[in-house]
Amino acid sequence: MQTRPARPARRPVASAAVRRLLDRLFPPRLGPGFRWLLGSSWTSNLGDGITLAAGPLLVASLTDDPFLISLAALLTWAPPLLFGLWAGVLSDRLDRRRIVLAANAVRAAVLLALVGTLLAGVLPVAGALAALGLVATAEVFADNASATLAPMLVRRDDLAVANARIQTGLITLNQLVGPPIGAAIFAAGAALPFAAEVVLLAAGALMLSRLRLPAHGRPPGTSGSVRRDIAQGVRWTVRHPAVRTLVLTILIFNVTYGAAWSVLVLYARTRLGLGAVGFGLLTTAAALGGLLGTALYGTLTRLASLGDIMRVGLVIETLTHLALALTRSAWLAMSVFFVFGVHAFVWHTTSTTVRQRAVPQELQGRVGSVNVIAVFGGLVAGSAIGGALASRYGVTAPFWFAFGGSVLFLALLWRELSRIAHQDPEPA
Repeated sequence: MQTRPARPARRPVASAAVRRLLDRLFPPRLGPGFRWLLGSSWTSNLGDGITLAAGPLLVASLTDDPFLISLAALLTWAPPLLFGLWAGVLSDRLDRRRIVLAANAVRAAVLLALVGTLLAGVLPVAGALAALGLVATAEVFADNASATLAPMLVRRDDLAVANARIQTGLITLNQLVGPPIGAAIFAAGAALPFAAEVVLLAAGALMLSRLRLPAHGRPPGTSGSVRRDIAQGVRWTVRHPAVRTLVLTILIFNVTYGAAWSVLVLYARTRLGLGAVGFGLLTTAAALGGLLGTALYGTLTRLASLGDIMRVGLVIETLTHLALALTRSAWLAMSVFFVFGVHAFVWHTTSTTVRQRAVPQELQGRVGSVNVIAVFGGLVAGSAIGGALASRYGVTAPFWFAFGGSVLFLALLWRELSRIAHQDPEPA
């Protein structure tokens, strides 16, 4: 008696669709190590997004003093300026994976202490501010080291795709999903969002512990002076034409951006007639634009060079300031924010890729820290300028300043932008 040969089991259609989606989100060519890094990054970004909303809410629940409430924001901006260069030195000296794990362990320990004092009902406002400052400081070291890992795991030509996937998690989880979750669970219990971040940090650390990196860092006894290491990173940045231009661009455009965005809440209320919900919709529109940017990024990099993408992006940012200076329409402003969100994602991903391609592995941490100083230094300077201009000339003055400054610098920089996206690493 003959029997039919058994038919091979068919893979369920749903399973095949899920696999195709996963392969599109996490291209197999990037390797399993990058998938662990991406999973850890996305998990940590969700936790950071939750406390992004819960931190200010906690301080505001403990005091009505505007100065103390404003300190909560200051404590998230100051650590990168104070500790960024030192974090870069450590990233180039030590095991980068261990730096991230150690920094996140410190964050988790501080958050656990915060949860304990909240549950006991003995948390003073000074304790809350101190905890937020310590968490932000540890995050500087974790972020700097994390930013050096992708170039160690994927090929140079795949860095654009890898950075796009990492930035997708930042936009969706840190900026779009995390804050409303944090606000909602804070309303249910002040300790809950901070406990949630501890759990997410632990999950991210577990995934990162699976990572295997190539040899890096320095042998014991060869560290040298921290000041000399910092100076080496700064000198390399200044002497490298492409990276110098990129850092200068980030500094100047963050001055103009910081000037305009420093009065955004006032602009939304007095110019556009929006309340708290409407103001939230502006930032939501930008985050949704970032999601579109994640979907379009692969296509954009196939159709245009990175230099041309950067040029177009800076034109969009310049016109954003002009449009917001002119309009009184909330709907038009939301459309402008949506387009700006697309640009912000594409620009950040592209500039990160350009820097990582140009910088040698042993200097990734220090040059990355110089870039961070440019980012936050520009924002702080711009905020001061924006506040002064708005006080003297009205709420649209910072946007006119941002437009004029962007036009001037873009004209000076235009030719250089076509060159900076094609640099190979140069020795330290």
